[in-house]
Amino acid sequence: MEAKKNIPDCPVEMTLKLIGDKWKVLIIRDLLTGTKRFNELKRSVTGITQKVLTSHLRDMEAAGLVDRKVYPEVPPKVEYTLTETGYSLKPILDSMVLWGTNYKNKFQ
Repeated sequence: MEAKKNIPDCPVEMTLKLIGDKWKVLIIRDLLTGTKRFNELKRSVTGITQKVLTSHLRDMEAAGLVDRKVYPEVPPKVEYTLTETGYSLKPILDSMVLWGTNYKNKFQ
């Protein structure tokens, strides 16, 4: 986790600092259903580049949202899983699903 001095006073700002990027939210969405390998995430998060996915997974691991497990085999096998802290974001994503669904229904 980042040093205490870098933690914003505002809780909303803190949340946005951790997941305020559309790619991070989509990565979390996909990891809520369970452990995924890198290529599974790359396929399911449509439009994300390998470089951006790697960067975001590293950021999320450093923030304590994602665990990374490397298996010593060839080719390398790496799996990503939400931590308890990462999984605690589920109610936020559930609220986003509800809000997005209601918004879409207004225009259909």
